[in-house]
Amino acid sequence: MKAVVLKKACTAQELVVSEVPIPQVKPGWVLVKIKAFGINRSEIFTRRGDSPSVKLPRIIGIECVGEIENPSDSFYEKGQRVVSLMGDLGREFDGSYAEYALIPSNQVYPINNDMEWEELAAIPEMYYTAYASLFYSLRLTKGDTLLIRGGTSSVGLAALQLAKSVGATVISTTRNKNKQEFLKQQGADFVLLEGTNLSHQLLLIFPKGVNKVLELVGTVTLKNSLGLVSENGILCMTGILAGEWQMERFEPLVDIPTGVYFTTFTSTPVKEKILVEIFNHIQQYKIKVPIAQVFSLDDIQKAHILMESNEANGKIVVTNSL
Repeated sequence: MKAVVLKKACTAQELVVSEVPIPQVKPGWVLVKIKAFGINRSEIFTRRGDSPSVKLPRIIGIECVGEIENPSDSFYEKGQRVVSLMGDLGREFDGSYAEYALIPSNQVYPINNDMEWEELAAIPEMYYTAYASLFYSLRLTKGDTLLIRGGTSSVGLAALQLAKSVGATVISTTRNKNKQEFLKQQGADFVLLEGTNLSHQLLLIFPKGVNKVLELVGTVTLKNSLGLVSENGILCMTGILAGEWQMERFEPLVDIPTGVYFTTFTSTPVKEKILVEIFNHIQQYKIKVPIAQVFSLDDIQKAHILMESNEANGKIVVTNSL
């Protein structure tokens, strides 16, 4: 089968598609024929050598959609449409940058709809992260005012759609002035430009701050974002689009304002209940999944180059069916 085996830290241009054996089925695991998968920033980190827990060589890729090829001893039948994401996929065991993947049966979830594979592949990690961050960590409801730091990221765009679907007011940020109009077209009520005294811009519109903040940029803007949360409001840190995973100096008693709640969201463990809710929500509100571009597996280099350019404006999808 074709697969992208990461043997050492490398650039996007050095990624290579090679031929490797199809994994052998074993008890407790199922063989999935991968139809498509989305590209994630964490895979960029891994490719660069910034994920020390990932032992190489490794087929990377933390999510996929496809069909059961061999159900092994599971309750699945061959041909069942499934999705898999996170857990140790592409980290502790080989992931989705391939034509087949051997995945623990308890990390594979049935999908019972007739979406096109490319559209389906754009949903799992992107919408799982956005949906759970908004409705579980931030407890977003109608009438809330939500600030999304990192609004043009794939998760930021999904969060914008989801928040607007329930009647929230949304302020999205971008560091690219050429993307301000794009965010307005996507439904943002206000668009603020990073790097131009964002606090002043926001407080002119909402003098008391906003009651919900989705922090996707990361450690470089976290302290600033905490200062924009109104009393009894919540900030959820979900992403690291820029900067390091750790902060040199963070003083909770100083940096978290009194009466402000600070939480996080990670995609592990995945809860099947939330996945079901996501697909129901997308169908109920007729949400159009934002796909930036679809590549073939042979064009994995181009997919990573596009991700690193920060010009995608949606989810980057790779398919095995082109």
